[in-house]
Amino acid sequence: MIYKYASENREFLKNHTASMKQLAGVRRSVMDDGKERGVRTAEIYNGSGLNFSVILDRGLDIGNASFRGIPLAWVSPAGFCNPSFYEPEGLGWLRTWGAGLMTGCGMRNVGAPDRVDGENIGLHGRLSHIPAGNISTAEEWLDDKYTVSVSGEMRECRTFGENILLKRKISIVMGENTISIDDIMENQGTRPAPAMLLYHINLGYPLLSEASILKAVPHQLAPRDETAAAGAKIWDKCSKPAMGWNEQCFYHEIPADDDGYARIALFNPALKLETVVAYRKKELPFLTQWKQMGQGEYVMGLEPANCHVEGAGKEKEKFASLKILQPGEKTAFSVKITVTQYV
Repeated sequence: MIYKYASENREFLKNHTASMKQLAGVRRSVMDDGKERGVRTAEIYNGSGLNFSVILDRGLDIGNASFRGIPLAWVSPAGFCNPSFYEPEGLGWLRTWGAGLMTGCGMRNVGAPDRVDGENIGLHGRLSHIPAGNISTAEEWLDDKYTVSVSGEMRECRTFGENILLKRKISIVMGENTISIDDIMENQGTRPAPAMLLYHINLGYPLLSEASILKAVPHQLAPRDETAAAGAKIWDKCSKPAMGWNEQCFYHEIPADDDGYARIALFNPALKLETVVAYRKKELPFLTQWKQMGQGEYVMGLEPANCHVEGAGKEKEKFASLKILQPGEKTAFSVKITVTQYV
């Protein structure tokens, strides 16, 4: 039986523990080896087996994550590099991308390298390489629920250019298995600015296996290109790692449930383990599925966003959906990642 700490009230737990850190909390630390040296992290544990790392110097990305000892995320060989190693040109982003459970992409470009307002911006923009400021961690009772959270701010700016602020809060309730990511993006500049945001959620082995399947309500799907079109009929199926696999990307139009959130899940029947990605559809109307079944590059990406993954230019011209934030305008975003193991 898995004990549910959340079922006990505050007074009960006060009598049975000297510190709530015995059950749930956050520990801040600094990595000290190789290209990760100097990178600050916050390790969160919630008392029911869901543990994950928030990379403070990487845009409050979520790194390694596990549930009851089972790894959930794909991690690249680059590791969670210090942002000083960032190569902003072209595809250089890939040289310092550690992946992990969630990477933030944006804020003036997402997807393919592009030219924005006369400036060349590389793959997926700068967000993941911006160290967070005004960082705070909290372990507190809120509405009789013990909540652990990390908050911070990332600013993408330049003199005579953009000034975009993203405030992010990542939180989890003790005894529950949902990671909440709540963001507010604000244009604090004096000019209208492109505002693109994508949550690059990377699920890997052993959650991902040849037996795993994707689950969602019936919806429309569009392949990004001819390579994806060839696999469109089996978008929800997984396979063994294959040599020479070419990535497939699909655009999903998943309708929202009554609570305003659209959902897609990866389920592993052998482990009876499911990870559900829920995203508030109003602000995040698109979801890109990145299916990568390659040897050593074995990952299923589920990517809620307010844009597609072909760069700012095509977002404006091909899709006619480029979001522009006016000076002083704000937009709030919400993503939830829930892990369940059926027994």
